Order: sequence, then structure tokens, then C-alpha cells
Amino acid sequence: MKIPGMGNMMKQVEKMQQDMKNMEAELETTEVTGKAGGDFIEVNLTCKPRCNKVTISDEAFEDKEMLEDLITAAINDALRKVETTKEGKMSSVTGGLNIPGMDQFLK
Repeated sequence: MKIPGMGNMMKQVEKMQQDMKNMEAELETTEVTGKAGGDFIEVNLTCKPRCNKVTISDEAFEDKEMLEDLITAAINDALRKVETTKEGKMSSVTGGLNIPGMDQFLK
């Protein structure tokens, strides 16, 4: 027994799978920058996430505890931006639908 529209639905699923693969590849190179203390600390991450670079201004070296806190804050800022970027890209692929299990592709 054939289900009406099944062929079309399968094509849509295949397209979504390909779009997800493309999005994953794009996330590997998409970068975000987290900042803390104005421009004292900058952390660049890809959306996979992977840290690519940490930039520390010379003025930040005067206080070790402050420097540690600023690095932590910059990393957390970048990680929030990674999540926001991933959510936006996922929404563009799924058309805003909340599909259970799709978030596994973003890890």
C-alpha cells in the first residue's frame, strides 16, 4: 500500500539531511569572538566549538586574578555566541520546526 506524498516527504528528508551536513561544515569554519573587560581579552572560537586564538592586552597583566576572571568571562561570552549561532543556523535548516533529536547534529 502506497502512502500518498511519501516520495515527496522522503525527498524533503534527504534535502534536510544534506542541508544539515552543509551546516555542520559551515559551523566548523564560522568564528565568533568573546570579549571581556572591554578589549582587554578576546577569545576566538569556531562554532564547533574550538578555540582558535586568545588575545590579551598588555594592560591586563597587572592583576593575575582579574586576568583569570576576564579570560573565563571571554570564553563564556564566546560560547554563548556559539550557541546563538548554532540555533540560528539550525532554525534556517529546519524552518523553525523543533524536531526532536536534531540538536545532536550541533555537538
